[in-house]
Amino acid sequence: MSNREVARVVEAQPTSDGAGVKLNRSLGTQALPMLDPFLMLDEFYTDDPDDYVAGFPSHPHRGFETVTYMLAGAMEHKDSVGNQGNLRAGSVQWMTAGRGIIHSEMPRQEDGLMWGFQLWVNLPRASKMMPPRYQDIAPDAIPEVKVGQASVRVIAGEVAGTRGPVEGIVTAPLMLDVKLPAGERVRLEVARDHNAFVYVFDGDARLGERGTPVARGHLAVLGEGDASAPAGTAGPSSDVVTAVGGDKGARLLLLAGKPLGEPVARYGPFVMSTQAEIRQAVLDYQAGRLDRPA
Repeated sequence: MSNREVARVVEAQPTSDGAGVKLNRSLGTQALPMLDPFLMLDEFYTDDPDDYVAGFPSHPHRGFETVTYMLAGAMEHKDSVGNQGNLRAGSVQWMTAGRGIIHSEMPRQEDGLMWGFQLWVNLPRASKMMPPRYQDIAPDAIPEVKVGQASVRVIAGEVAGTRGPVEGIVTAPLMLDVKLPAGERVRLEVARDHNAFVYVFDGDARLGERGTPVARGHLAVLGEGDASAPAGTAGPSSDVVTAVGGDKGARLLLLAGKPLGEPVARYGPFVMSTQAEIRQAVLDYQAGRLDRPA
């Protein structure tokens, strides 16, 4: 059986975004700029309204996808092409910005816990100017399966024959929310040719057959599996990720996606393939045509 071991562990760094929303960023930092195709991972967690009430007023995106996963609280989104919706606890929004969109994400509460994530996923150059689209997924549309003693919410990809509701994404992502009781072990499959990481957001865990400890607020980059190893219970094109819950259990995100292997040019809310394309995105935004068909 081919196992994925931890290649490195990165601690999330405090930062802010939007109109001053306080975040912890584990991917998209100097320590870990990206893990192809993943560009950024932020966790927001606070019950102080001063940390989140200003939200994320209207801002543009082009050339990639944003994923918002809410654990507690509520967020309303609106955009320049007429979409509007409410993200509540347990829901997911997978937004493909494509050629461009201007949207806002504003808290719909004045007190209480606001907890969730925003993930950025790159698009291949051939898809960067596609029409924008949303996949808004309600909490009860996300299946939860038992794998041993672990509870796994399947947002994207497949676990134990159960597929997540997010479909049609070029990088064929796996996105799982895994809850592990103390001392319990879970083994989950990831595609052998995909990059993968684990972010622990509650408790602590030990990852891989070596049992590398990963504390809350840390991201573990998973190395490549042993391609020469026999497949065992996983398919021949799959590797296995092992996690064991710590003394108080653990809750973690497991992400995997097919790397694009293309040049990446980034500037604020724009992710393209060349600096010339970045300059064009800025000009289009300034001219009010970012979200219009070419």
